[in-house]
Amino acid sequence: MANGGPVEHGYPHLRTVRESVTALYRRLSYDTVRTFSASVAPADVAFADVDDLHLGAQRVAREMVAHYRLPDARLIVGFREMTHAANVELTAGPEYFVELNDRFRDHRRDIGAALAHEVAHVYLHRLGLSFPSTRENEILTDTVATYLGAGWLLLDAFREDGASSQKLGYLTPEEFGYVLAKRALLFGEDPSVWFTSPQAYTAYREGLALARRDAEQPPLRAAGWTGRRRYARDRRHAEGHAQGHAEAPEAGRETVYRFSADGHGPLRVSFPCPTCHQRIRVPVAGRVRARCGLCRSVLECDT
Repeated sequence: MANGGPVEHGYPHLRTVRESVTALYRRLSYDTVRTFSASVAPADVAFADVDDLHLGAQRVAREMVAHYRLPDARLIVGFREMTHAANVELTAGPEYFVELNDRFRDHRRDIGAALAHEVAHVYLHRLGLSFPSTRENEILTDTVATYLGAGWLLLDAFREDGASSQKLGYLTPEEFGYVLAKRALLFGEDPSVWFTSPQAYTAYREGLALARRDAEQPPLRAAGWTGRRRYARDRRHAEGHAQGHAEAPEAGRETVYRFSADGHGPLRVSFPCPTCHQRIRVPVAGRVRARCGLCRSVLECDT
């Protein structure tokens, strides 16, 4: 939790964010991801200053438990002085103890954001989905919370002006915006209408621009003229070398496509699915239609 201090911006965790989306699809399946088409509604986690602190926190916790489809989980919410925004004790359940920073006693509208992250921890714990390091796990948790419809609250908790700042979660505001945009493009929703923070809206628009560029990289047919020209050059180079060629990464992005040849077989190109980021491999044969086996996206390609 950044409270008055500097807020990191940009996309320093983009690789792990994309790996998190892929891992989520692999663990849940396309059909299960589609069941999360409805985001947490603002009214369901609204918290007025006149509401009882503990009863209100328990009510919001129940809403989060219901959103993540954890009907047998019970959260017991308390408050104490601490460095981080919140903490959850991951046990076998069904009861889970969540501690929120005392700061939320006076900033109650952000309790939903803190619980969105902590209940996502419980959800991933139940799934058995984790990454090797603590930091990667926190990025995974933020990504899953956002992709499954609760993390827009974390982005909306971001506020920054000349005198103060606040940000919850481990992703940067732009990374939250990126994941939220990936979800919005998948389900056709506009989460920006829920924002109360102008800074959250700006970060979402920036993330949306990057998410759209994912679907405009060669060999996808939506690629722009510059990308198609560069791809054609690299394809000619790969056709002349037995070992193929790997495209150099662009600024702020991972390597987009790679060529390879299997013995005396046809040249193939692999590239990340713009929806789930699993790599797809197709023959270099002009216009082809590829279907991602993980998220079922149908992609029009010009290889």
